[in-house]
Amino acid sequence: MANIMVQGTTSSAGKSLMCTALCRIFKDDGYRVCPFKSQNMSSKCYETKEGLKMSTAQALQAKAAGIEPNPNMNPILLQPNSDRQSDVILKGKLYKNMGAVKYFEFKSSLKPMIIETYKELEKDYDIIVLEGAGSPAEINLNQNDIVNMGMAEMADAPVLLIADIDRGGVFASLYGTVMLLEEDKRSRIKGLIINKFRGDKSLLEPGIEMIEELLNIPVVGTIPFVPLELVDEDTLVDYEKKCDTKSQTTEEVEHELDKLAKIVRENMDMEYVYSLLNYKKM
Repeated sequence: MANIMVQGTTSSAGKSLMCTALCRIFKDDGYRVCPFKSQNMSSKCYETKEGLKMSTAQALQAKAAGIEPNPNMNPILLQPNSDRQSDVILKGKLYKNMGAVKYFEFKSSLKPMIIETYKELEKDYDIIVLEGAGSPAEINLNQNDIVNMGMAEMADAPVLLIADIDRGGVFASLYGTVMLLEEDKRSRIKGLIINKFRGDKSLLEPGIEMIEELLNIPVVGTIPFVPLELVDEDTLVDYEKKCDTKSQTTEEVEHELDKLAKIVRENMDMEYVYSLLNYKKM
């Protein structure tokens, strides 16, 4: 079994869609692939045929992988119902409502469940594509982390770090995120991705060379900004989408998933990404 994880410098950097693209690419290349995000926070959710809740992002990633969405792909879903309270949903079922401080203390007790759930998925798939949340450099929240570097350690996964150039400060975001991490966690980051790029890439090349030299980590992809009609669970949306208000046919979703995979495959060093998977584990 092989795995790879996508973490971001911020929310809405492009983690979810990058994981979606990788799920479709690996599936198209003949592998049995499954998405996984240990903990997600969103007011939106996807409900399975059995009435179980999970994140919309992992449901979309499952569709990209050609498999049925399953709450084990997102064993912890936090649904906010106020500024300080969230419903804690475990493996698709409501556990209880908790305040932020209480959940922060409680979450470390969920590690055994996360590991068990992840290992069950490992048995059935060739590749697991893991997604982080927010940023791994939230240094006030990193104690007993279960979704970013904490999850990467539990799964022993290499990490790709993605940043959104469209909002500005992309090199500072990449550098700051990496340098705020402890050395053992920093060493897990094997590639950098610049997302939502507009313009002439030749003007970006000097910056890419400098950030690679500063961090000694390669930039493995520069993904252009392309509008996609795929449901976005994040509140930081870049443009209005018809799919957020109108239903789509299966064919329309499949078309957009193929479009996303093509864009990423053409603008990412997939040979390098495959080298990170280390098929000796399989």
